[in-house]
Amino acid sequence: MHIIKLNATDSTNNYLRRLLVNKKVEDFTVVVADHQTHGRGQMGTVWNSEVSKNLTFSVFKDLSVHVVEFPFYISMAISLAILKALKTFNIPDLRIKWPNDILSADKKICGILIENVIKNRLESTIIGIGVNVNQVDFEGLPKASSLKNITGVHYNLDEVLFRIMTYTKEYSLLLQDGKYDEVKNEYEASLFRKDKPSTFKDANGNFFSGFVKGVTKYGKLMITLEDEIVKKFDLKEIEILY
Repeated sequence: MHIIKLNATDSTNNYLRRLLVNKKVEDFTVVVADHQTHGRGQMGTVWNSEVSKNLTFSVFKDLSVHVVEFPFYISMAISLAILKALKTFNIPDLRIKWPNDILSADKKICGILIENVIKNRLESTIIGIGVNVNQVDFEGLPKASSLKNITGVHYNLDEVLFRIMTYTKEYSLLLQDGKYDEVKNEYEASLFRKDKPSTFKDANGNFFSGFVKGVTKYGKLMITLEDEIVKKFDLKEIEILY
């Protein structure tokens, strides 16, 4: 595992993309930055983080050695890797909020941004990860928290990174070995609001009720509605409310 440490960059995902233009990048290369000037989240959102208090990094994963037919399995695998790593720090009540936010006690502590590199096929992926570790003030972000806020413990960022990467390699091997059902079943069992009566908001701002049932291999969320009808929703079509 090759680790590149930066004081600052626009975003660690962008940094890795620039590296790929000019040279071959080693599998599991990690770029970690104390500060991202233009950190990004899902669907163009901005990821704000206090300098040197949190873990902001990206991982390059070479996929040329095996075919990943359904890219959402990458999202499921990395979500589970982070969940398992955080469990080793005794972080309580961990869940995955579809598609790949990590929650503790219903508060967001980690976000993931996956950008696949596709030529004739899916050749590699860049996985951007932001973990709220030692930041304690989240003014204006009532749904955000950090490991320190939850446990009162001050964490070593390098140790958190090491454990996440250990489990990232473990789950990458599961995909490489074709154990897709194992990954999907574990992911679905860890979903936020799974099998609980929940409220959702669609793209038009309409609210409705249902139960989170699971996900498709394409990453769509399956929700059981009234009369036991199961409907599938894409990321841009629906939001799970807390």
